[in-house]
This record gives sequence, structure tokens and C-alpha cells, in this order.
Amino acid sequence: MKTFITSILILFSTLLSSQEVLKEEISINPLVSGELAIPQTDKELPLVIIIAGSGPTDRDGNQAAMKNNSLKFLAEGLNNNNIATFRFDKRIFKLVKNPDFKEEDARFDDFVKDIIDMVNHFNQDKRFSKIIIAGHSKGSLQGMVAINQGARADAFISIAGAGQSIDRVIVQQIGKQQPFLKEDTENGFAELRQKGEIEVYNPFLESIFRKSVQPFMLSWMQYDPQAEIASLTVPVLILNGTEDVQTDESEARLLHQAKPDALFFLIENMNHVLKEVIPGDTMDNGRAYNEPQRPVVPELIEKMVYFIGELD
Repeated sequence: MKTFITSILILFSTLLSSQEVLKEEISINPLVSGELAIPQTDKELPLVIIIAGSGPTDRDGNQAAMKNNSLKFLAEGLNNNNIATFRFDKRIFKLVKNPDFKEEDARFDDFVKDIIDMVNHFNQDKRFSKIIIAGHSKGSLQGMVAINQGARADAFISIAGAGQSIDRVIVQQIGKQQPFLKEDTENGFAELRQKGEIEVYNPFLESIFRKSVQPFMLSWMQYDPQAEIASLTVPVLILNGTEDVQTDESEARLLHQAKPDALFFLIENMNHVLKEVIPGDTMDNGRAYNEPQRPVVPELIEKMVYFIGELD
């Protein structure tokens, strides 16, 4: 009953909110900057650091050929409920503009260090009562690792985060989409783990195993999300959509099994970019990736606001 009443109040406040939000452009380090959004109030507010998922995804949740504004809408929903947010463009956006940048120099831990820098920065800001890290997809693992490596956050939220190491996730995805490549993918990752590099690979797997990306992939696959989430000593919320074709709900269940004291919710009809879609309709699911006006699922915001409110 308490959860139901809380959800109704959250939704009501979201619909009626017209509170002014102060927005600041913040540079965390030479490669990372983003937007800090603070609802105007005399009180200290919780701050949610939103980490985007895989690829060149910007602070709004968009890529060059994919505009859905998922993270922008998520931040606005939290702002409407008196929660500050910081969302940022990943370091890759500035790196690719540097003529001296080499893809083979990138490492997973570089992105983790950026999150640690953010938490250190905002822990100095007296406007915030708590720091919560919310990682979407690949950002989920980065957030967990950052906390385990010393980021002083007060809570962690996983949204569509994988429950297995990236090599196992990719093998499963290829097994479903291109079964004839599954064995070559398994062999490639086995060689990468054993030797630290792959000499010969199926040319159809160029995007995964090309020489310049192997160091990053190796640094990424060293981390086991289940081990990382089990090591967290802060409150944890695990969320996943039932219509997520990129991160199956079984991945969220693995995370919950590893961290049984975490709050865990499956959000009906939510896809990977946090939009409500028609169940089983692959066309509608795909369209949602490029519909910047389609809002994120209200229940996602409700669950996050409830979790953050219970931290007090």
C-alpha cells in the first residue's frame, strides 16, 4: 500500500511541477563536461549522476543516427521531483577530435576514472545531500566499478545493466542473431583472454575483434558485473524493461541473485531506451530508438524517486 500511494504522489507531483531548474555547464576534467540541473529550493537535494550506455552516446542518450532523448527525459522527470541531475558527454566525443588519439589506447578504466572524478567533484558541493550513481546499460558496470574503486556515492541504480561479462553477453547476442558466428566469437574471446590478443579472426567479427579495439575489449571483459554488484556496500536499485531486446530481463535477475538485498523491479513494456512499446512488436520497439518526442516510461521515474526518497 505504501508503495502504491507513493507512486501516485510522485506521478501527481511530476504532472503539476513547474519549478524552476537551474542549469550549469560543468567541466569535470579536460575530456568530460556535462549539464548539472538543480531544482531551485533552499534545501540540500540528492544528486543523480546519469551514466550513458555503449557507443558514442551523448548526455541526452542520443547518437549520430539515433535520437530518442531518453536520458534528457529521465533527468527532467527526476528534476520535477526535487532531485538534481548531472548527465555528461563521454570522453570519446573530445578524444575523436584530437588528431593524436589512437583507438588502441582507450581502456574501460578511463571511463571509470571519469566517474570517480565526478563523484569527487560533487562531494565538494554543499548543495547536495546525497550522491547517487545511475548507470544505463554499459554505464551500469562502470558505475559499480567506480564505487568499488573508491567513488564515495551514497547509492547505486542499475538500469538495463548486464549481469554477465561483456564477452558472454556478446556471445549470447550473436548466438541469437547470427548463430553461424557463435563458435568463432567464443573462440576469439577465449584467445583474447589467454593471449591478450587475437591474431586471426572471422572478418564478419571485425567490429568486435579488430586490432585497435582489442585492448579496450580485454580491459572491459575483466569485470564481472555479479562480483562487482555483490561487493557494493551502498543501497542498490536494479531496473530492467520487459521489452528490452538488448539487455534481457534475465541479466537483471542475475544481478539481483548476486545482490539479493537490492530493490529489484521489472518495468512492463519498457525497452532499452526507456520508452514504452507495444509488447512483442519489433517494429514499434525499433521506432522508439529514433522518436525524440516519445517520453520515457513514467514508472521508471517513479521507482527511482521512491528509492531515493527511502534513502533519508
